[in-house]
Amino acid sequence: MQETENYEICIVDNAKHPLDEGRLLRELEPATRNLIKADYPTAKVTDFICDHHLLKYQLLRVDSLINTDMKQSKKISRRLTKAMQSDDYDIIDVNDTLNKSLTVGQRVSDAVARFGGSWGFIGIFTFVLVAWMVINGMQLFGVKFDPFPFILLNLALSCIAAIQAPIIMMSQNRAADRDRMNSENDYHVNLKSEHELRILHSKLDNLTQNQLPHTLEIQKLEIEILGQIRNELDDIQRVQKSEDEVDKNQ
Repeated sequence: MQETENYEICIVDNAKHPLDEGRLLRELEPATRNLIKADYPTAKVTDFICDHHLLKYQLLRVDSLINTDMKQSKKISRRLTKAMQSDDYDIIDVNDTLNKSLTVGQRVSDAVARFGGSWGFIGIFTFVLVAWMVINGMQLFGVKFDPFPFILLNLALSCIAAIQAPIIMMSQNRAADRDRMNSENDYHVNLKSEHELRILHSKLDNLTQNQLPHTLEIQKLEIEILGQIRNELDDIQRVQKSEDEVDKNQ
């Protein structure tokens, strides 16, 4: 009766083993238990497997976890590399594109707008106005081609304003084209960055949800495997000592 209580039959080799040298299937992790059931479909959760044969399935489980994590990591890394090397997002050099498409009229409009918005233009224009009014008002050198109220000056100013306004608008239209291209570039850059961030998030999620739990499970299995190996080494040492004692007695 004592022998029945302390020994169980291993499902693999059908040999009797002490209870402390094996595990019942219900005590194993579901994944390891499924590996055993794959080889022994009729196995029940109350069946027994010795540590020697259990070691094989635990190593298979560790190998399966490592391969799964490596495949998933490689898959995500390939997606990230592909996204970083993707040319689907057209990023253009705005200055180079606009400079290549410049016409003579556009170059002139840019120059006029650039000069018209400078302190140099204000200074020159102020000097011309003051000189015009002083010469005609004070009749310097006997010159009086535009007497007060300077009708010719008003006409000239009106003509300059009428011509300058559309020229500046032409330059502003080019500035609007530049802003539009810059906005498109920003959109494409943001789109690519968002794609890369999503992949990085999926990699981080895989790390926290799968790889870390798998790592903990692997460490647990490794501890169990080391314990089983140590027990087998102890058994071998005991057998060796017993044989040595027998040899000495003989």
